[in-house]
Amino acid sequence: MAIELLETLKDAITAYTGLSPTTFFTVVALGLAVYYAVSGMFGGSSDHQLQQRSSSFEAMQPLPPPVQLGEVTDEELKAYDGTDPKKPLLMAIKGQIYDVSQSRMFYGPGGPYALFAGKDASRALAKMSFEEKDLNGDLTGLGVFELDALQDWEYKFMSKYAKVGSIKAPETVPDATTAEQPAESTAAQPTEPTADEPTELTAAEPAEPADHPKVTEDTQSENVATVTKEESSTTSEANKED
Repeated sequence: MAIELLETLKDAITAYTGLSPTTFFTVVALGLAVYYAVSGMFGGSSDHQLQQRSSSFEAMQPLPPPVQLGEVTDEELKAYDGTDPKKPLLMAIKGQIYDVSQSRMFYGPGGPYALFAGKDASRALAKMSFEEKDLNGDLTGLGVFELDALQDWEYKFMSKYAKVGSIKAPETVPDATTAEQPAESTAAQPTEPTADEPTELTAAEPAEPADHPKVTEDTQSENVATVTKEESSTTSEANKED
């Protein structure tokens, strides 16, 4: 019975494949060997990746509480772009800094939004742009829809992440040469006296009244002589009467 089944199988292999039973079984064996080799290569790599991921998750520690930074400059904010694992991962929108460490898979190194970390990405988020020129907080020239999109991003960050500080506005320093020029020109040009300001001559020498003649020493001498003559004439007349 078994021999009859084996003979029937050989005849069927030859009829359907056109190969001899020996050749057919050899091909089947080689196919199985190739299958196991290929599956072992890809299966081993996936298992290795899974082991790496599990070990990385085990190594991850709970996130520390957010640290309040206060006011920082744009340059100081760049230090929190995720390259240093000991520092929090920060990002700013409209000048307000948020701690996005819990979403390191998105904003950390290698994430799809890693270029936004450590920067004020307001303009890039409003325009949904990944260009380097838009990675700043300048909102000039944005349209209504872009500002609405930025507002949605801000609401999302306010509800999900902790605010830890703000970006310090750059201080504008006036030009020293420009500030000194008006002072020098003012000091070099003397002011002219106006009609309301009395001059030194007017203040020092008051005007004499025009109705009273000026009394001099000669006039005083003449007056004394006249009075003396009148007294002498009056005396002589009195002696004559006596």
